[in-house]
Amino acid sequence: MDIDPRRLRVLHEVARRGGVMRAAEALHLTPSAVSQQLAQLEREVGLALIDRSQRTVSLTPAGRVLAGYAERVEEELAEARQELTRFTERLAGPVSIAAFNTAIKHVLVPAMRTLATEHPKIIPLIHEIEGASALQELRLGAVDVLITEQDMSLPALSQPSLASRTIHIDEYRIVTPPSWTDSFHSVEQLAEVPWVAGGPSQACGQALERLAAHHRFVPRRVHVITEFAPVLALVAAGHGVAIVPSLALLDVPEGEVRVSSIADVGARRLDVVTRVSRTRSGEPDPVQAVVIGAIEEATQALDATLKHLTRTTV
Repeated sequence: MDIDPRRLRVLHEVARRGGVMRAAEALHLTPSAVSQQLAQLEREVGLALIDRSQRTVSLTPAGRVLAGYAERVEEELAEARQELTRFTERLAGPVSIAAFNTAIKHVLVPAMRTLATEHPKIIPLIHEIEGASALQELRLGAVDVLITEQDMSLPALSQPSLASRTIHIDEYRIVTPPSWTDSFHSVEQLAEVPWVAGGPSQACGQALERLAAHHRFVPRRVHVITEFAPVLALVAAGHGVAIVPSLALLDVPEGEVRVSSIADVGARRLDVVTRVSRTRSGEPDPVQAVVIGAIEEATQALDATLKHLTRTTV
């Protein structure tokens, strides 16, 4: 019998919360996704785990038995991994890391160089996933470490099952086309110009929404783009202005865009997120802890690099 531990976690939450809807809320999944996970688990064990004969969903006797083991299985496996690591005195194994484009390029790639030198038996597995999808993969166990971005005006992630800490504050800059003759020194001057905007779930999209509300104007979102490379290409070609984080400007050729002198645009927060350890000791997984340490080392080096990004044109 091959049981996916991610689905055991879903079953445990259904039992703990008393239904699919509440389990979906706790896991930040849709009720449909929870139902699909349960149906797949039933196929894996070959037994009915959910009693669907009533108006409210409840567990069958087999479901209650399996749910009772689910949390203990997860705790014991986590404890076993830690003990084996201490016993062998080696840090080894795969660690699945999810992040967005600029974090992969400027944080994870340097961190991987450190890991390759100092801990060659740790195998980082990088996935370009962000937003709700990335959090879902983390909760279900498909991802071990997640790097998220969020506008600083929004509250930090706070969920009992997840541990989050800030690794970098990335200041925003407003970039304008070098072909435009006007110089912009305040946000109010940008009220009528076309914008190359980020999506509403992205930190830069949230930043534009915040600035527009604060300065009481409705931005003309002519283009809505998710990746920074096409955002900067559109700005360079004269199609609008944009808010970008400093991290996105590291590889921009000199003179391609103009970085305005407008201050107080804000910043985005980069956080590293993991599942809360369920071991008896409460200590984090030692392999994941080493990976997070390498990520933090990479962001500290990045801070020094970004201090030199003070030119008004890049």
